[in-house]
Amino acid sequence: MDGEAQRSVSLRLNRRGERANQSPHFKDSEEGFFYPERLPQDSPMKIVWKKGFIRLVLVAGIFWVLLILIALLFHVWSCQSSVSFFSAMCNKDSKLLTILGRSGIVPQPQPQHRCPIPLANDPDKIVIPKGRTPDKIVKDLSYVMEDELWNNGSKTSALFGGHQNWSHRVESFKLNSTMKVHCGFIRNSGAEMARSDIKYVKKCTFVVASGIFDGYDIPHQPSNISRRSKKLFCFLMVVDEISLKFIKENVTVRQDDDGGKWVGIWRLVLLKNPPYDEPRRNGKIPKILLHRLFPQAQYSIWIDGKMELIVDPLLMLERYLWRGKYTYAIAQHKHHHSIYEEADANKRRKRYARPLIDLHMKIYRYEGMESWSPGGKTISDVPEGAIIVREHTAMSNLFSCLWFNEVDLFTPRDQLSFGYVVYRLGGSFNFHMFPNCEYNSLFVLHPHTREHSSAVEWVKNISELDGKGSRMKESRGGLGLWTPYPGNLDSVVLPSVARTSKAG
Repeated sequence: MDGEAQRSVSLRLNRRGERANQSPHFKDSEEGFFYPERLPQDSPMKIVWKKGFIRLVLVAGIFWVLLILIALLFHVWSCQSSVSFFSAMCNKDSKLLTILGRSGIVPQPQPQHRCPIPLANDPDKIVIPKGRTPDKIVKDLSYVMEDELWNNGSKTSALFGGHQNWSHRVESFKLNSTMKVHCGFIRNSGAEMARSDIKYVKKCTFVVASGIFDGYDIPHQPSNISRRSKKLFCFLMVVDEISLKFIKENVTVRQDDDGGKWVGIWRLVLLKNPPYDEPRRNGKIPKILLHRLFPQAQYSIWIDGKMELIVDPLLMLERYLWRGKYTYAIAQHKHHHSIYEEADANKRRKRYARPLIDLHMKIYRYEGMESWSPGGKTISDVPEGAIIVREHTAMSNLFSCLWFNEVDLFTPRDQLSFGYVVYRLGGSFNFHMFPNCEYNSLFVLHPHTREHSSAVEWVKNISELDGKGSRMKESRGGLGLWTPYPGNLDSVVLPSVARTSKAG
């Protein structure tokens, strides 16, 4: 028995030795089962440290994912919240909301400053009125073409707006069936067009016009234009020499057989010999005096050069003129209703010399212009002038002339003068001022290629304007601010203004 036990132990030891001599990577190669080599065991402390670190990383990762998820959910909730405090915290233009909106997970965010326009459905079905809207008050309007004597009878160089005196200005606001007023384009004062352009615009009854001065924009092609409108409208872009050179350097300009220059749908109309020192004033010529620049036009739509029109112009005429039987339409300002509010914002944002803005407003205040108040005769006294829709009737043209004369006499900030001219006409000028949110739905706004300004915009004190040769002083515009006013402005106090928006 002892011998058998010893033999059994010996056999087990031999088998163990054989297994030990086998390859360390295999336990049973014949059956094909693989067993990895056993690694040396870590110490208990090391194992605990490794497990703790892995758990810490996992917990931290989960925490950050939850934190990000909570922040995203709060962002989406705040944008949908009816509580003004949380809604104000929302960035409605964020990429997250855009992606979720396109996916249908949350409602597509609607910019607060835009709203749908009740346009007609089909430009081809719009019936264009026959003839012009009859004028009830002013029926025959003509324009002063020769400059008046100045400086005690000696003739000076002709000014584009003429040397209009205070008596002329008073008379121009007295409505009669036959009137003759200053309206720019004094003979030999500049702003001439080439013969090829004059010939071309004679055929333009329906006009979409824009303008670029001082080379601070390039033409933006309109979109959503119907075939009917492309045939019906002339798209005219008024430019100066600097802008024409800039446009040629940055976009493709083609020339037709008659010498006309084109950028896409836009016909470039060069305005030679700009009549003003300041590009902003030169830009008011096509904007306000379209009826003088293109006298054959019956209907026109003006858009600023930095805008891309995205609505069919025929639909705009139907919506803003024909539907309500208006001859003039312009949007109301987003923030301001009173010209004194707008003047204060212009001073804060350094849009023109502060003492000259104050002098401008003091003249209007002296002449009876009150601050706008709810329930008054107008929706607002301050427009957004970047889009103007009009039929060129005698009354509409007269308003444009009177508005331009104020811009010529005083500051080039035309929004300060619009409401004053409406006030002086005493309700005789019937126009449509449409909501600002519709105005913002008519175009895509592109940034200027650069900002332009003149030295006079930065003047803070009247002493900076002293001296005949002062570069701070415009020599051909704003002469009403340098001509002794017939009234006593010393006692005029401008109304106090409450700031109505962060934008100014």
